[in-house]
Amino acid sequence: MLLFNNTTSSSSNFLLTAFPGLEFVHVWISIPVCCLYTVALLGNSMILMIIITERSLHKPMYYFLSMLSAVDLCLTITTLPTVLGVLWFHAREISIKACLIQMFLVHTFSFLESSVLVAMAFDRFMAICNPLKYAIVLTDMMSLVIALTVCMRQLIFSFPCVIALINESFHGGQELSHPFCYHPDVIKFTYSKSGLTNFWGMFLQLYLNGTDLLFILFSYILILRTVLSIVAPKKQQKALSTCVCHICAVTVFYVPMISLSLAHRLFSSTPRVICSTLANIYLLLPPVLNPIIYSLKTKMIRQNVTQLFQFKRLRGTEVRELGVKWNRRGIRAST
Repeated sequence: MLLFNNTTSSSSNFLLTAFPGLEFVHVWISIPVCCLYTVALLGNSMILMIIITERSLHKPMYYFLSMLSAVDLCLTITTLPTVLGVLWFHAREISIKACLIQMFLVHTFSFLESSVLVAMAFDRFMAICNPLKYAIVLTDMMSLVIALTVCMRQLIFSFPCVIALINESFHGGQELSHPFCYHPDVIKFTYSKSGLTNFWGMFLQLYLNGTDLLFILFSYILILRTVLSIVAPKKQQKALSTCVCHICAVTVFYVPMISLSLAHRLFSSTPRVICSTLANIYLLLPPVLNPIIYSLKTKMIRQNVTQLFQFKRLRGTEVRELGVKWNRRGIRAST
């Protein structure tokens, strides 16, 4: 079954929507959207490549950052085909099976990102509140255990949702509010109307993201208490500066996510164009801004990014010089 096409909708498909009422300018809207997707793909790939290849970055803090970049990369790839398909080709139709798969992937990577942010908060808590135990507790093995725990937690809580969705039947031919499949939007079109899948989706949202956010806030309360107990202002500033990137990452992830969830579940009268805009911000803002924030604010990442571009520029210069030398030799040989 095709992922999407632009023919007349059938009972086995849903219709995706990008920006309701702005269909005539979709081509122009696609330009900034494509730029954002490009930044997200290149930025997160670059962060991953640098952390993998640079041995000096093989530390827990950067392991968690690589996990964040990998999740952002997967989330970007998951929605890229349908978003650009709607904007470029008006390919609004998506099969129900493909829609459910995309919905599962979107929410899986979203919950994973929330869990990774918790792991990063724990890393900052140990580094500031218990610096003497940091190297003892956060070893490479412990980082691996945390990563596996994050993945297992997601699988355990997602499994009942998958079982519930398999047993559901959907009204085909319905128009969704976004250019991708989002659980609160899709679940409105079930035949059963039992509310089980909607309840479970809300439970996962509140429990997983809610507990994650509470843990992050609690970690920063302890961090702030420790920082305020430091007498030297410069040491206070240095300690807080190590948390700036993580605070920004938490903000750009949770604010759009909570806004979109509230718009769907609590404010039924929210205009569709606002829901669609919030959805695109929710999907694109974290993957675009996270690599930029960490590249600008993290010294080791910034240095390696600079070295990478300098190396590419030097290689390009050497290749051009080598080409000139070969051309000169060819001219001399011919004369």
